[in-house]
Amino acid sequence: MVSHKVNEIASTAYAGWLREDATVEEMRVGFDRMCPEPPAEGSVTPAQVGGINGLWIRGPWSEGTTILHFHAGGYLIGSPTSHRDLAARIGRAARAQVFVADYRLAPENPFPAAFDDGVAAYRGILADGVDPSSLVVSGDSAGGGLALAVMAAARDCGDPLPAVGVLMSPWADLTLSGDSMSAREPMDPLVSRAVLTEMQQGYLQGADPADHRASPLLGNLAGLPPLLVQVGSSEVLEDDAVRIADGVLRAGGDAVLQIGYEMVHVFQMFADQLPDADRAIDQIGAYVRARVRSAGSVPLTSPRS
Repeated sequence: MVSHKVNEIASTAYAGWLREDATVEEMRVGFDRMCPEPPAEGSVTPAQVGGINGLWIRGPWSEGTTILHFHAGGYLIGSPTSHRDLAARIGRAARAQVFVADYRLAPENPFPAAFDDGVAAYRGILADGVDPSSLVVSGDSAGGGLALAVMAAARDCGDPLPAVGVLMSPWADLTLSGDSMSAREPMDPLVSRAVLTEMQQGYLQGADPADHRASPLLGNLAGLPPLLVQVGSSEVLEDDAVRIADGVLRAGGDAVLQIGYEMVHVFQMFADQLPDADRAIDQIGAYVRARVRSAGSVPLTSPRS
């Protein structure tokens, strides 16, 4: 059950643009406007990595670790602009520079456009000289599923794997088969099966929802880098996170699952408003710092960026 405070904060943030009658463009504008500006001490620099546009988020906290982040939005909305603040907070906690990839969105660019762009951005990061031992791949919601799919693709193609992956409320099963899809729907103030079905249809446009590039949870979970998976206990996608962590562990891998009690979808977006969000970001930072070797990463003033 979501507490009154959590429900009020989340509902207020999404009010006005997350409406049944809102167009995709209205939702895109509303999502970008909802999200706060990044900290003043940080820098935001437009760039291309692997031919993919995006934003580098850097600050005095950046010490050599690099994070490639894929934003939320159900493959229909969201952008590096909407995720500047979250990226900066994670970067500061992890002492990292963050590249938020501006992967192509549906319905204009249906599956597998986002996946292809994610792979291109990952290979571009490596081509630009980032040592994989200092690289983190992260994502929230649909971006969390994309991050998992990109890491699985790197494994399958023989590309170097990142040091770790960080997934926040990942949407990694577009067949919508998780038990929490129904069990948590009465208590989830933000996401429903109907919303996810609309996003799934807009992205896949007839493609197989069980395709592992769209639903990496249904694919091979062996041979992945260590994963930190965070999710709220009151969201319909809780089971996606639980099944990812369980599947990785069953396959002999390393996964840590952290469930935020009574938290909503991507509750980390509400840092400075919810203590649990601040705590989750601190946990991401601690996890990354404990497992990432920063030596060998591209200089933070690289002319390529």
